[in-house]
Amino acid sequence: MNATADIAVVGAGAAGLMAAIQAGRACRELGHSVDIAVLDGAKKPGAKILVAGGGRCNVTHHAVDETAYAGSSRHAIKKVLRAFDVSDTVDFFRELGVELKREPTGKIFPTTDDARTVLDALLGACRSAGVRLVHPWRVESVERSAGGFILRRDGASETLGEDPHAVTARLVILATGGMALPRSGSDGHGYALARSLGHATTERIFPALVPLVLDAASPLRALSGVACTARLELRSATGKRLVSFTNAVLCTHFGLSGPAVLDISRYWSDARASARSGELPRLVVSWLPEMTPDALDTELAGLGAVSPGRWLAARLPERLARTICTIAGVEASAPGHQLTRDARKRLVGNLLNMPLPVVGDRGFTHAEVTGGGIPLTEVHLDTMASRMCPGLLLCGEILDVDGRIGGFNFQWAWASGFVAGRGAARMLGAGPA
Repeated sequence: MNATADIAVVGAGAAGLMAAIQAGRACRELGHSVDIAVLDGAKKPGAKILVAGGGRCNVTHHAVDETAYAGSSRHAIKKVLRAFDVSDTVDFFRELGVELKREPTGKIFPTTDDARTVLDALLGACRSAGVRLVHPWRVESVERSAGGFILRRDGASETLGEDPHAVTARLVILATGGMALPRSGSDGHGYALARSLGHATTERIFPALVPLVLDAASPLRALSGVACTARLELRSATGKRLVSFTNAVLCTHFGLSGPAVLDISRYWSDARASARSGELPRLVVSWLPEMTPDALDTELAGLGAVSPGRWLAARLPERLARTICTIAGVEASAPGHQLTRDARKRLVGNLLNMPLPVVGDRGFTHAEVTGGGIPLTEVHLDTMASRMCPGLLLCGEILDVDGRIGGFNFQWAWASGFVAGRGAARMLGAGPA
């Protein structure tokens, strides 16, 4: 490859590819000839795009705003999202020949239901924008130089020239991702690169959108494959509700998964890490989220000859209904009129406020995104340019922004990549972006 580039983008994921495309387009629009290279360590780039949404790639969500994100301030997140919103995303992919469809959940997928459609379109857009994709070429270090930066890979020598182990660039865009799904190449090395150039990361970097592990003694672990809609609530040690999500919950051999679990996982992890000793937060589940305690007690009191197990089986998966009865110390098959007031109280409590004995999560290997990273306070939000290192820009998951499940993290990638790419073009003197 050429040993020099005007812009070197480190990482060929969603944010990196978008940044490269937008930088190339912005420069070409004004007739500037600019060399843009995307460097990626993977043999086949775009692995996280290909596995997203069960291999269908959940490109975005029909309604995205800053309230769907955590990490840096929502005001800062909002500013970046507004620069490239959902309608811009839909138009962008339509222009590339990728038609999108909205599903009842609000998630937006390609009509082909194939993530390869999305990745191929992005790679084609890179070629059309004059972007070179170089892989496998893992960037091990980035150093400041008189003309910009020197990027080195394994076995780099100290000489430049035609050294295949070093590239010089005027600008660098870090789009390395975080630490989620490390087999895809997101192993956290980008944080080391950013720190070497003057950046700091949050005190904690942790798995988000990750399944939760229950204590081995929990009866719920025997219900692998059982799923239903439920409400999860994170409560402080004093009982204050911190956050809640109502969506599908899936019981597994290790604990819990499903959208509601993934969404609340980062909040559980964050609250646990910041809690004082002996004041750990609690996660509770309501298996019948549409019901109030009084209404449920009235229903149970009026069962007559109908057993609580039969009544619950009409509203919940039968295996789950029987397990809840067992946990509550209630005979599932006994006539309802035999339920004592105390038995009804125990059953109502376990149906609407069951404590979940969460002991951990499944780690970065099974996480869909990373919590923590480089704070948005360390970048200029109109360009994503670093406040710490002139000539450096950052976008995507390396930043301290993580969204809910459902396409929100892809929308952050597209938006922050768009701003970074146009920002880099502006910094090279390509005119207003």
